[in-house]
Amino acid sequence: MTDLLDLTGKVALVTGGTHGIGLAIGLLYAKAGAKVCVNDLSEEKLENCRNEYQKEGLDVYTLKFNVTDEEDVDRGITEIEKNVGEIDILVNNAGIIKRIPILDMKVSEFREVLDVDLVGPFIVSKRVAPGMIRKRSGKIINMCSMMSVYGRNTVSAYAAAKGGLKLLTQNMTCEWAKYNIQVNGIGPGYIATAQTAPIREGNHPFNDLVMTRTPAGRWGTPEDVAYAALFLASKASNFINGHILYVDGGILANFGYVKGENEVK
Repeated sequence: MTDLLDLTGKVALVTGGTHGIGLAIGLLYAKAGAKVCVNDLSEEKLENCRNEYQKEGLDVYTLKFNVTDEEDVDRGITEIEKNVGEIDILVNNAGIIKRIPILDMKVSEFREVLDVDLVGPFIVSKRVAPGMIRKRSGKIINMCSMMSVYGRNTVSAYAAAKGGLKLLTQNMTCEWAKYNIQVNGIGPGYIATAQTAPIREGNHPFNDLVMTRTPAGRWGTPEDVAYAALFLASKASNFINGHILYVDGGILANFGYVKGENEVK
């Protein structure tokens, strides 16, 4: 059974995987035997990433390239192919969010979010896919969101990008599944990371919203998402294509909240 989740010898690229969910995914892949590569634009973040792997006694190959720049992506992927090997598993994890009301958002800000969150996965996947097609084997995992299916105030660009990424995932499947490439997405719910710490402490109203709207009654952890990413990277998911796996504690299944209804007895 353990062979189903074994990634020994596989080369995995986790874009933007220096912290949070991406870091958790890369660490778990390395523990499963994969040769993990991580990119970022910050040398400081890459150094912190290397330290986290070292603490676990794991290796990681880090490099700088910009997922929105086609030439830079080609340079970075070529470096990975030369020094580590051809990529077997791609996790399009790099992303940004700008919380700005539509009427206050500049067109340049809207485009920046789409460029990183939607165009970036297109560029990186397009560069990696030919090698997977040649080998008749590959896994591509796009980091979608609950915003792939519904909106919220102030995140119009992010939701537009993540909604587009969901359909891009399905279109990649339509074109590449015949080559034994599985393309799927993960839609994290509200995850406890350093970035969400300020709104999880004390009596912050958003923390109350998450705790009452999530049937599981808790925030998710980066490891919760990483476990799903391991499944989608493994042979256990070889006939799963074009699927978005929501790791959200059931929040998308929950229409609303009635006071006292979700409290643990």
